[in-house]
Amino acid sequence: MYAIFVDGGRQYRVEPGQKLDIDFRSSAETGDAIEFETVLAVGGDEGLKLGAPAVAGAKVIAKVIGMEQGEKLFIQKFRRRKNSKRRTGHRQKYTRVQIDAINC
Repeated sequence: MYAIFVDGGRQYRVEPGQKLDIDFRSSAETGDAIEFETVLAVGGDEGLKLGAPAVAGAKVIAKVIGMEQGEKLFIQKFRRRKNSKRRTGHRQKYTRVQIDAINC
C-alpha cells in the first residue's frame, strides 16, 4: 500500500515503514506523531483511489525520529572590477519522520 500526500507545497509518495525528511517543525519533538490529512491518492491491492483534490477520510500517520541538517551549500557573489566578493554558507534543517500507517 502506498499514498501520495502534500506537505509544505511538496508531494511525497510513501509506504509504511519508510523514512522521510520533511520541512523543519520547531514544535515537533522526538516520538511525537504527525498526521498528514491532505492525501491525494491511495494505492493498494484493490486499486488506486484518487481524490478530487483529496481522498475523503484518508490520513498518513508518521512518528518523528529526530532533527537533521542537509549538506552545506556555499553562495558566492562577485562583482567584477569592484573589489567586491562575498561567500556565505547555508545548511537547511529537516525533520526526519517514519511512516507508521496509511488510513483510508
